[in-house]
Amino acid sequence: MATTSGRPGIFAVRDVRSLITETAEEGHGLKKAVGATQLTAMGVGAIIGTGIFVVIGEGAGIAGPAVILSFVLAAVACTFSALSYAELASSIPVAGSAYTYTYATLGELVAWIIGWDLILEYGVSVAAIAVGWGGNLNAFLDSAFGVALPDAIAKSPEDGGVFNLPAVFVVLAITLLLVRGVTESARVNLVMVVIKLTVLLFFIVVAFANFGTGNFQPFAPEGVDGVTSAAAVIFFAYIGFDAVSTGSEEARKPERDLPLAIIGSLLICTLFYVLTAVGALGIASPDQMKESDAPLAAALDQGAGISWAAAVLALGAVVAITSVVLVIMYGQTRIFFAMCRDGLLPQRLAQVNQRYGTPARLTIVLGVLIAILAALVPLSEIVKLVNIGTLFAFVLVNIGVIVLRRTRPDMPRPYRVPWSPVLPLLGIAFAVYLMTDLPVDTWIRFIVWLAIGMVIYWLYGYRNSRLRTEARATPGWARDQHSDSDSGPDSDSGPDSGSGPDSGSGPGEGGPR
Repeated sequence: MATTSGRPGIFAVRDVRSLITETAEEGHGLKKAVGATQLTAMGVGAIIGTGIFVVIGEGAGIAGPAVILSFVLAAVACTFSALSYAELASSIPVAGSAYTYTYATLGELVAWIIGWDLILEYGVSVAAIAVGWGGNLNAFLDSAFGVALPDAIAKSPEDGGVFNLPAVFVVLAITLLLVRGVTESARVNLVMVVIKLTVLLFFIVVAFANFGTGNFQPFAPEGVDGVTSAAAVIFFAYIGFDAVSTGSEEARKPERDLPLAIIGSLLICTLFYVLTAVGALGIASPDQMKESDAPLAAALDQGAGISWAAAVLALGAVVAITSVVLVIMYGQTRIFFAMCRDGLLPQRLAQVNQRYGTPARLTIVLGVLIAILAALVPLSEIVKLVNIGTLFAFVLVNIGVIVLRRTRPDMPRPYRVPWSPVLPLLGIAFAVYLMTDLPVDTWIRFIVWLAIGMVIYWLYGYRNSRLRTEARATPGWARDQHSDSDSGPDSDSGPDSGSGPDSGSGPGEGGPR
């Protein structure tokens, strides 16, 4: 287990073998029930949401027809990080995604920081997406039936309502589905993915049947700067593939299925995005799309003369967003579960329901909190934290691949990132570049959130970490504690004392066991 003869310090690294062993513990083991197809569908379900239905118009307004290249450039930027996720997910098939990978490579303190960051990223993301789901539901009801829910129960107080009932409904419905089981959740997600891909395929077929080349001139009115600026906007339409890695512990064959699902979902979405962009420009000009809140529907209406297309695409958007809520909330519960199992948060929340094979109690608690957030709290500004949180996770996962290659060169790696460390370094560079483009107020909020997290870590996480509770049970710990009694927590075994990744020994050697 994760113990050591001394008291582990804040940079102590979890042994990969002990992490994997803990997944089989009674009451803390998740059910292995999903395969490559379901995992790939999770990736597609998380990526294809409102992004393609909305962001294509914004991108076309910036880059013109060259927005097609922007989609490709954004996909390439994501691919570098996706490859790193694929290597770590296949090598460390444990719930927690970037949090767990960081714990195994960079140490507990950094793992806590990224875990705390992911709690915000996923939780705020689910709440914001649920609010968007309510808006798209109203758009569908209006375009298909000419009715809409009253503002009092369809909008948050920030937008002139009392509370957002549709957002609460979708969050609680997804919560119950996740409690019921990962198999059931994966099946429902697969159905929704098929529906939204069918809607996009409908758009592509109709667009190419009415295709013209007149809107492709001039191709790049803003030159290279326009392409890269649009790529920075479009990049966030690809975010979501990382949620696949949160299901690694429940994959039947993680060493094979996780790399296929992470990379495969990104490739599928890139293909659909590029074909959709080409088709849209074949029937509508960039100006027509950028001026519409529903650019694809506007393209079909004005370019192909299909006025009822708005209802079809609104339905596709509702289904697409439902799938995103499901997968992102699933990822949130698994990251929180891993942190609880490690003792950094209350361990009792990591109890797995024996009937359903899911962390039911934890899922219900998170579902209720997110439903309250979606119903009442203004999200227009805080949602920007999702972007910086995701990019921060990308940076650490790429660093984790490089570090683990050095500290554990002989560890089994079913999938290896080619040309390492070059590709992980490119992943870091792309993420850092996009982070520097974010507003200053976003950075301030991010730093405040991390500061709150550090207080919680020192008051609870550090004292109750599984690394320390198990170390106390080993012979000699009391003597070590007495000798260190006048020292602060960071005077134990930091990165210079042999338990961190820079000590010259890997997590399975010099680190805690």
